[in-house]
Amino acid sequence: MKWGLFGGTFDPIHFGHLRAAQELLEMLGLERVVFIPAFLPPHKTERVISTFEHRLQMVSLAVSDNERFDVSDVEHQRPGKSYSIDTVRYFLNSHDEKIDLYFITGQDAFDAITTWHQWEKLLSLCHFVVMTRPGYETRGLGSILPNDIAVNYVYHDLEDFFQGPQGSRIYFRKTTFLDISSSAIRQDVQQGLSVQYLVPEQVIRFMNEKNLYR
Repeated sequence: MKWGLFGGTFDPIHFGHLRAAQELLEMLGLERVVFIPAFLPPHKTERVISTFEHRLQMVSLAVSDNERFDVSDVEHQRPGKSYSIDTVRYFLNSHDEKIDLYFITGQDAFDAITTWHQWEKLLSLCHFVVMTRPGYETRGLGSILPNDIAVNYVYHDLEDFFQGPQGSRIYFRKTTFLDISSSAIRQDVQQGLSVQYLVPEQVIRFMNEKNLYR
């Protein structure tokens, strides 16, 4: 099984998330992409985020019409901060058959990978798929990882990925750039502006029903 794990705050989820997930699913031959709303994001403590229940419901509504998209509340099942390594271990341990996990993240987040909890172990447990920004060219891992770690990765030119000593891979992939951000959506809603065509209609209806971001 080849599953993508797409974690995030999703406050709210928008078409940028959904389109990138669909492209990576096809690009890498994934069987499914699981969206995983964070319960307590360790790197986002500067603002109050919407309740987990509201964010989970918005993601569920957004992915409901795609049979290869799924949503998981696994990070709500654990107390404390939502560490990615715990989520990856959960998926690895909860399936009897062999499963290859592809952890999907943005370029900015991956550039700060060395600040993640148990990041070296995490890189060995699953493949990483890094969504790059327009104009970004793979700089090599030496500009992101400490040199003594980066030198252990071998670049495979034909398939365009870096492979670590334990077999896990790091992919840098360009997806269609939709300049949409959750923070801008929240600001638009607060100002009474339309977010149509930025967010799925069913999510907009839910936001209005719950009076979110106003």
